[in-house]
Amino acid sequence: MSTPQQHTDTPTHSTDKESRQKHPLTEIIQFAIIALLIVVPIRWFVAQPFIVSGASMEDTFYSGEYLIVDQLTYQFADPEPGDVIIFRYPRNPSTFFIKRVIGVPGDTISIDGNVVTITNKAHPNGYVLKEDAYVDNMTPNTFLNETLGEREYFVMGDNRDKSSDSRTWGILQRENIIGRAFLRLFPFSKIDVMPGDYPLTGSEIQDISATNK
Repeated sequence: MSTPQQHTDTPTHSTDKESRQKHPLTEIIQFAIIALLIVVPIRWFVAQPFIVSGASMEDTFYSGEYLIVDQLTYQFADPEPGDVIIFRYPRNPSTFFIKRVIGVPGDTISIDGNVVTITNKAHPNGYVLKEDAYVDNMTPNTFLNETLGEREYFVMGDNRDKSSDSRTWGILQRENIIGRAFLRLFPFSKIDVMPGDYPLTGSEIQDISATNK
């Protein structure tokens, strides 16, 4: 009768432990790749920083203020009257402007001196914008009438006398709009969500038909 043979598992010896550890440079590269995969899509499609330059939006925004721009909302909704938006300057797309939306597709904007009137389907008799909340002064030297077509917007700076906007270079096309001012991060004393947000609806408008009664 034969004796069963006993088999002993021989452990597999790995190479030197240090050779199995990741090189520090490899870890740094992997971390950088992961960070880029997270940050870049957010930077391009969700939010990006913007530094205010110039006096065209005073007293709402001052030069040097640091904003975060919401680029996501307008992927699912359209800009509304009163929104503060960042867009590519139509005459030089490499330059970015910040202005307030005054008119949207379907609106007719009439400016008589410094009185801004909006006419549309909801207000066929028109209404005069009440802009005391964000406009200190506007020299009564503008006279125009502009009807907006599909994907067209009329924008103006809050500091009307120091702003280059739709009064001078024309209407803004939808494709030039980057996003809306979502967060003011600097100066720290003025940190705010949706800074400068004054929807031009409800109590912010005055229907001409009502004032003429």
